[in-house]
Amino acid sequence: MAARYFAALQRGTTRDQPFYDPHLPSYSSAVREKLHLQSSGRQWLIPMTGSTHRIRLQSPSLGPRSRLARVGRRGGFVFRCVAFIIVVFAIAVFVLILLGTEESHWTPPFRDSTLVFGRENLQRIWKWEIESGHYPSNGKIPEQIGFTSAILNPALPPAKAHTLISPFTPPPGPVTTITRGIGPRRAYLENQKQSIGAAYPPRPIPRSIADLDIILEQCSFSEGKYVRDCLEFLRVSASLDNGRRLRRGSVDGWKYAFMEEDRLEEERIPRVKQAAPIVPAGPYPTGRQNSNAGLIKKRNVQWERPLELPPPEQPSVGSNRSTACDPENLRLFHMFWAGPFNEKPYVALLSFLFTQNLGLHLEPGQELDICHPQIWLWINPGPAAAVPNPSALTDMYDALKTNPWAAPFLHPRFKNMIKFRLWNTTEQLDSNLELRDEWRKMDTLFNSGGVTVSVPAEQPAGSSSATLSKTRDMIHRLGSKSEATYDRLSVILSDMARFIVTHRYGGIYLDADTIFLRDWEELWGWKGAFAYRWSYHEDYNTAVLHLNKGSALGSFLFRTALKNGFDFHPVAISKYLKEAHLENLLLRVPDALFDPAWLNTEGYQMERPPYPFFTGFADFFDTPEVQSASTQVTGFEGFFQGAFSYHFHNFWWKPFDPARNWPDLGPKFAGGERAARAAANPHADPDDWSDKITDDKRDLDWATVLKRTFEAYIRGERPNMYGEWLRW
Repeated sequence: MAARYFAALQRGTTRDQPFYDPHLPSYSSAVREKLHLQSSGRQWLIPMTGSTHRIRLQSPSLGPRSRLARVGRRGGFVFRCVAFIIVVFAIAVFVLILLGTEESHWTPPFRDSTLVFGRENLQRIWKWEIESGHYPSNGKIPEQIGFTSAILNPALPPAKAHTLISPFTPPPGPVTTITRGIGPRRAYLENQKQSIGAAYPPRPIPRSIADLDIILEQCSFSEGKYVRDCLEFLRVSASLDNGRRLRRGSVDGWKYAFMEEDRLEEERIPRVKQAAPIVPAGPYPTGRQNSNAGLIKKRNVQWERPLELPPPEQPSVGSNRSTACDPENLRLFHMFWAGPFNEKPYVALLSFLFTQNLGLHLEPGQELDICHPQIWLWINPGPAAAVPNPSALTDMYDALKTNPWAAPFLHPRFKNMIKFRLWNTTEQLDSNLELRDEWRKMDTLFNSGGVTVSVPAEQPAGSSSATLSKTRDMIHRLGSKSEATYDRLSVILSDMARFIVTHRYGGIYLDADTIFLRDWEELWGWKGAFAYRWSYHEDYNTAVLHLNKGSALGSFLFRTALKNGFDFHPVAISKYLKEAHLENLLLRVPDALFDPAWLNTEGYQMERPPYPFFTGFADFFDTPEVQSASTQVTGFEGFFQGAFSYHFHNFWWKPFDPARNWPDLGPKFAGGERAARAAANPHADPDDWSDKITDDKRDLDWATVLKRTFEAYIRGERPNMYGEWLRW
């Protein structure tokens, strides 16, 4: 039971129990495994020993040898023919039985399906998401879903005249794969021309929307697109190169952002009832109708009951919105953190202040009619498997106030922008309608890609073993202090937490090892769910994840994970969606937008890399000397310009700025800086501190350059990337 882990940790007791799944076989070598498999069961073939030129397979013993000897050559031939026919007939019957079940074909045990939803449920999920305005894409609906007529799509504009069906077009088949746009028309924004004296790029126009279909066409790795070219397309389209653009051919066609135009009431098309599900074309061995034909169900489970979904949302457009922000769908960024607050979330939050449209350049109290985002940092105060104590919230804020890395973000100027939230696994799971009645029945909550971590519930007095010591060390670990002491359980917990918070509150989740590189205004406009591509693989990476609040897609993912060992690893999520034919509902955005170095670190596109060129993620913290001259010359503006963020993939134990490993934010936060300096240099006299160039690293790494850039903005020594100065 999952609940016993938390109770055990509260009691402080453990039990000697295997660290990984105890039911998996274990062998010391491949040879022993092979011998074990060969020795199990009855021996039907008798091996021949000795040196022979011809190997004869001896048939199973059917009686005394003298009786077989009386059977002539012809009788033996007839016997073998009859036996062969019987075997073939048995195999045929077995296959027909399998095909006559709900599954369309047999699934080997080592490739079991994860699907637990039938076709009617899958259709309801698709229909709900489309009618809620969560499918602004022209992507096809898979034929396996089995819609018989097009769904009305309020997130797509009506088809243009030249795209209407011609009378000469062949009649469609029984299944439709398109949606019918009934939404507002789109006005694509022209590239902003360079203006005299403009030294900084303009912010995105409020309520502008990124067309991720167009970005996919320009940036898809599967289509042979280079990250280098994708970033140029993104920065030119957004005028991020304002004042520094070189003359090239016409780039007027490079535009991905659009505004929605209001539609007249008489142009609005009422929704129609969706046709009933159909059975895909093709013979069915048993001759009976089955709405789930063609779907491969997970073995030993029943199809899920119909999902309980609220009525589809009514999309609001343009001036139809009463306020800049929808109070039911706030612009929330989420991050998850375990362990003491240090320079990693510190830099992530600074990058948020440096790039997002928060109105910090306005006088306090002055507001514009725009929707400002917030960032919620979810803090797990203890080990991943522990339960917070009753005073955990007070203790968390007390720790933040005295932590020099965290205290600056409690300043009143950032009150409505940065919020610290206490993570409580039990409370979060109990608030989830899809999980609250069943999660306590799970054997473990810690499953990552099929590798489970079992938390001991009890420990007999006086027991001790190396396995128990290793298990205890992992479950009580809080934060990754080195590569050897990686906090794996907190990472697994965060895989689940990102889906919990985005489904409950809406918004976009980002891993804490993510740095904002530009304003995300245009991404907020895209109402569909998205994550990004796992390097060159056709899988998701959920280090960036957007889910709509209370969506049908989220409900599907929770119920599917519950029936598949509570696995929220990105590869498992990819499998769930692929086998349910729901991949297009979670758009797989090119990794160039959020992880532009990933392909290079895995040996791809080395002949035309983006800038900077990283052959490994460690290059961000330890930039090779042959490249380190450019970090100070190009600065922040030269770091993957065009990308929305950068993901440095863990390295929690590597400091951003080894020479100045403290928060350097100026006189307003001098007390915290003094305490952090003393901790970084315990043998130095605080009264004799002086910043000398000789004490600094000569060639600065990229991590150092970004940290010092963000700090200079807070100190008031430079504007942010859009030329806006911070006003206190």
